[in-house]
Amino acid sequence: MILAVELRFSVRVARLMRGPLGAHSTIAYFQMTDNKRIVQRYMEGFRTTDRESILSCVTDDVEWTIPGTFVSRGKAAFNDHIVDRGFAGHPVIDVRRLVEEDNDVVAEGTVLARREDGTTLPLVFCDVFEMERGKIRRLTSYLMEAKSPARGGA
Repeated sequence: MILAVELRFSVRVARLMRGPLGAHSTIAYFQMTDNKRIVQRYMEGFRTTDRESILSCVTDDVEWTIPGTFVSRGKAAFNDHIVDRGFAGHPVIDVRRLVEEDNDVVAEGTVLARREDGTTLPLVFCDVFEMERGKIRRLTSYLMEAKSPARGGA
């Protein structure tokens, strides 16, 4: 009976998670390592702008770098960049690939960020997470604006 209850709970949790293979990817969620699950929970926190959930995934001395943009150190500084000035919460995040080697997890995908003025900013990203004791210790985010491909030909 306890096993059945735990299994039903786990399936419900997995259905709430958006796996790297698409929304509600239950099988992919159960095949994830603990590190990938932390990264997935972190991404879900950004999708819903749940600061508490996001910050629960990082170490107290977390470092977050977006090369050429900023470097933050510590949870307070990290929190300041969850929704940067000029943007409104709830970005649309689609993780297309999630790979892991040793204590590093790499997530690749797209983001549609909403601005306070009502416009959106389409981005592609590659996040490199360095994990430590089940939390994100260091994050390097490579971001690029996604331009529409040219039509017609060169």
